[in-house]
Amino acid sequence: MTATATASTNAALSGDVRGLDALRGRAARDPQGAVREAARQFEALFMQELMKSLRATVGDGGVLDDGAGGELATSMLDQQYAGQLAGMRGGLAESIARQLERQMGIAGGAATLPPLHASTTSLRSLPPAAWPQGVGAAASARMPFGWQRPQPTGGVGDVGADAVAHPPRIPEQRAAFVQQHLAAARRAETQTGIPAAFMVAQAALESGWGRREIVHADGSPSHNLFGIKAGAGWDGPVAEVTTTEVEGGVARKVQARFRAYASHAESFADYARLLRGSPRYRELIGERSAEGFAQGLQRAGYATDPAYADKLGRTIDATLRLQQPQG
Repeated sequence: MTATATASTNAALSGDVRGLDALRGRAARDPQGAVREAARQFEALFMQELMKSLRATVGDGGVLDDGAGGELATSMLDQQYAGQLAGMRGGLAESIARQLERQMGIAGGAATLPPLHASTTSLRSLPPAAWPQGVGAAASARMPFGWQRPQPTGGVGDVGADAVAHPPRIPEQRAAFVQQHLAAARRAETQTGIPAAFMVAQAALESGWGRREIVHADGSPSHNLFGIKAGAGWDGPVAEVTTTEVEGGVARKVQARFRAYASHAESFADYARLLRGSPRYRELIGERSAEGFAQGLQRAGYATDPAYADKLGRTIDATLRLQQPQG
């Protein structure tokens, strides 16, 4: 396949359904090439679904997850990742192509797929600004969900084989977050009857697993893991920051005052007092169902995000898995 054809097909994989029409036309002229291209596209679709499932498993927390527009941007970004990674040597596309060639009686069924053209061999062509949160100067070699970014010291085939041999793992940082706050959450559980894992999950959702914790103007931590605002009845320290609120279905940036604490343990204790002392959250006391807890917070108006309950439910699932022994 020529470099131009490869680049064109990758563009189709990333977001142009007209590529299917081109593939049909090519099948009559070059059956073997069409089979291999179809295998690439199947692999791209599979990888896109895989990334979608992984994002649902580990919850939100990236720079592109702000509302419906952020979800669309994340979906488009995943399409680009899938289109760039599909067809690497040692990947799923080779197995699919060999099976299709055998079933169709096409000669050369044992042949391997040619490597991608140099212009589309890695995700280095994507701008760093478009990468998910955590990919920056301090972690420029990492990809979403713990994947390793392709390095110039290895070939494209090596990268593809490594991706198959080492599947994505839930970041260890999230497991550390759970362990760090589990003791404080268990103390809060004795006050509320709500499982500690549910409260750790909400702290993870509100703080981006500790990466987006509210800070003071001087950069010092507020230790506010639950996004609790400082209302008229709060006489303690505060942190004033810009946050996103959804009003009438429209997201907008507002300046808000949040409570500040001396430690994360104080944040959990104050959260427990809030749930016990506010009539809005009375129905949540003793709630042992993850869905009931998430939906109850949504109904009580804990957050303005209309998808808050769904996000919290996914984060609770991830937190419960992180508490299990890792094989």
